[in-house]
Amino acid sequence: MLITFQSKAAPDVTMLKDLAGYLLGLVGKRLDVRGVITREQLPKAIERLEAAIVDDKKLEEEQASLHHVLHGRSHEHRAGLAQRAYPFLDMLRQACDSETDVIWGL
Repeated sequence: MLITFQSKAAPDVTMLKDLAGYLLGLVGKRLDVRGVITREQLPKAIERLEAAIVDDKKLEEEQASLHHVLHGRSHEHRAGLAQRAYPFLDMLRQACDSETDVIWGL
């Protein structure tokens, strides 16, 4: 199932339900039938998502290093959180700059 996030400040962002639920969990929200990240909540949501991306990058680097030590070859690159979350994070930033809400519905 697809979830579409909307804001007056940015183009719609559509993603799979599992990813949407995961990203919303990172910013302190739940994937319900409908929801909103208010303009007042946006700075904290952005901060939390950016911190999760930094943590994910560190973990990926550690795993790649360990894989190289153990196996003597490069670790396959996976699509990290930064790649998967970028459209949503960009929307949050644009909405924050424009002081508008981000909404979604199933």
